[in-house]
Amino acid sequence: MPSDPLRYDLWIEDALRNVVARALRHAATQGLSGQHHFYITFRTGDGGVRMPAYLKALHKDEMTIVLQHQFWDLHVEETRFSVTLSFRGKSERLTIPYTAVSAFADPSVKFGLQFAHEPDAEAEKATPPEKEEAPAADGLWEEIDPTEQAAGEKASEKVIALDAFRKK
Repeated sequence: MPSDPLRYDLWIEDALRNVVARALRHAATQGLSGQHHFYITFRTGDGGVRMPAYLKALHKDEMTIVLQHQFWDLHVEETRFSVTLSFRGKSERLTIPYTAVSAFADPSVKFGLQFAHEPDAEAEKATPPEKEEAPAADGLWEEIDPTEQAAGEKASEKVIALDAFRKK
């Protein structure tokens, strides 16, 4: 099907990624009201993903973040979003292209999207990946203890069913 110029499947996913962008834009300008909160799963190895090296080491393939009470400086752009979250008591900035998002959910209203397609190789060629941030010279990014890394890898292999968070 890649040779077919009418890739409806990809067009639909692109449109649904715009729903994610719109929800994030609303959260950035209006905040999250009521019980709304977002689970966003993304592929950590995709081009354009920027995150501290120690988090990438713990989440080699995918990572899920939660935007609910403690997130700061949500900045939404046309092709990506950035947000500051707290990890191990430290504020860390993540930048995530919408093409890296593999799932989005707002459990408060039983809404979820799952993206089956990874970006086309042609699309990746058109957008060169951003350089990954180097650790700051002031030591803001810490070295990972190998035992913590192994524990993190085991934890990241677990799949969390969102059904557990839905109201019955």
